[in-house]
Amino acid sequence: MIEVTLKQIKEWIPCEIDERYLDRSIHGVSIDSREIDDNNLFVPFKGENTDGHRFVVQALKDGAGAAFYQYNAKPDHEVEGPIIWVNDTMLALQELAKAYLKHVNPKVIAVTGSNGKTTTKDMIESVLKPAFKVKKTQGNYNNEIGMPLTILQLDEDTDISILEMGMSGFHEIELLSEIAQPDIAVITNIGESHMQDLGSREGIARAKFEIVSGLQPDGVFIYDGDEPLLKPHVETLKDTEVISIGLAQDNDVVCSVEQHDAMGIAFSLNASEHYQIPILGTHNMRNAAIAITIGKLLGLSYTEIQDNIAKVKLTGMRMELHRTDSDISVINDAYNASPTSMKAAIDTLAAMEGRKILILADVLELGENSAEMHASVGTYLENKGIDILLTYGKEAAHIYEAGKANVNEAQHFDDKEDLIHFIIEKAQPEDKILIKGSRGMKLEDIADALINNK
Repeated sequence: MIEVTLKQIKEWIPCEIDERYLDRSIHGVSIDSREIDDNNLFVPFKGENTDGHRFVVQALKDGAGAAFYQYNAKPDHEVEGPIIWVNDTMLALQELAKAYLKHVNPKVIAVTGSNGKTTTKDMIESVLKPAFKVKKTQGNYNNEIGMPLTILQLDEDTDISILEMGMSGFHEIELLSEIAQPDIAVITNIGESHMQDLGSREGIARAKFEIVSGLQPDGVFIYDGDEPLLKPHVETLKDTEVISIGLAQDNDVVCSVEQHDAMGIAFSLNASEHYQIPILGTHNMRNAAIAITIGKLLGLSYTEIQDNIAKVKLTGMRMELHRTDSDISVINDAYNASPTSMKAAIDTLAAMEGRKILILADVLELGENSAEMHASVGTYLENKGIDILLTYGKEAAHIYEAGKANVNEAQHFDDKEDLIHFIIEKAQPEDKILIKGSRGMKLEDIADALINNK
């Protein structure tokens, strides 16, 4: 993590520091005054309801090496010591991260998309980690505060920095890309997340494409070549190397499933390279293809990439397969959801043997078209061979209404506990149960109850 003197910080970003403290060093950064490690740089923020500047003095007493402080903050006490005076603490954090990233100088891989960001990030790490020192975004540290904090966690000998970029509106990914200045930029796909903020899938595509804003002049852009909404934007890139990945034959990298079962997927790229991943869902083939392509760009051999991708492990609650003591297969895909990713999950379940039970909950933040998009998931169930559909939540009722005629049995629940009691009684040995919904619906409660049978 960052370990520099205040003199170096003064050289990197616009600020003022008392000369008596320029030789002092900071080690790491904290934005929470309750979690100060020795010599941390404490970064307070001014919010609508609270002002972190109130905690600067205590943070210094607790061992912080220095603290940012906005000129316009009004302290109710005398502020003395190793203070770094700045116009805006968030902007200063971002400027410091940009300067530190330039100092460390790793290859930067930026990843965004409506679905699959974290999965793709995990896969890229799996491909590269045996050959390079790799650091990736942890958890959901992918916004205007989280990404700078991720960068400031880099060790000075880091070779590769994989940065996930999230957003809820326009110009947010543009800001992140300008900070990161990636060597490789990736868009996994365009779905429906944040529809209520961006208005349409066209708006989502435009917002995601902002990832090229800070792309290095000799950088590479990798994208979902099956998504027509990206093509007009891609055509504006005149001097950038562009690689399209998808199922259609006109892509630069053409993906084809060779075999898929409850243990994972075997697939080919351009009919000549063959890979296996121990992950459910044929939609994950494209994510793996992105990671494989990046491995090639960074000089890894076919055999190295084959071996590394075959050992990939994903962050929790993403097509996570559990087998209970009763021989029931529970697929916990409860981390997040969109109508597009729900349809991909349906395809995954449909390909399995045994009785197939699908548990779906609300997709949040879809805006005024929410009912229609939820209903499209129910309609998609036609001829998929799903035996039982269980839905939970106000919006998921539209999945139930549109989908009940397409399954053998269906039931809707307004109470999660009622659904849990029902599925525990209903589940039988050899059943395949897939669980998916938005993060806010907390469907891991259902998965945990099934796995632990309580």
